Amino acid sequence: MNLSDPSEEPTSQERELEPNETREPQENSSRDSSMDEYHQLKQKLLVSTLVITAVVFVSVWFYYSLNIALNYLIGACTGVVYLRMLARDVERLGNQKQSLSKGRLAMFIGLIIVATQWDQLQVMPIFLGFLTYKAALLVYVLQTTLLPDSK
Repeated sequence: MNLSDPSEEPTSQERELEPNETREPQENSSRDSSMDEYHQLKQKLLVSTLVITAVVFVSVWFYYSLNIALNYLIGACTGVVYLRMLARDVERLGNQKQSLSKGRLAMFIGLIIVATQWDQLQVMPIFLGFLTYKAALLVYVLQTTLLPDSK
């Protein structure tokens, strides 16, 4: 290849390094499909969390008391907000941000502090309610592991 001749075609190595029109749509379509999968996962986790919350709330109300069930519900609602904040941070991670924010942890710590200081609230049901989103994660992992065709 003569470097002084600009009319010469680039080699196959040079073509691989140059971005061309056919790769950009493929990259965009794969990015779009990945984001679609992410949004579906986010939706499944949110719905699973809400279903588990409803089942546990009714069960706790039936077996214990309304006060304990409401304490659980406060924690579960905080867990849902935490999950949504986490999902928003993950969406922004690649495009705008380089790290995740710490506001979610502050919200949880604030909730536990309020629960310990206010006599009507009980820490254990609130904490277990907060962990409900973890149960939804476990349900999703078990579904995809044991039943991989039922995505």
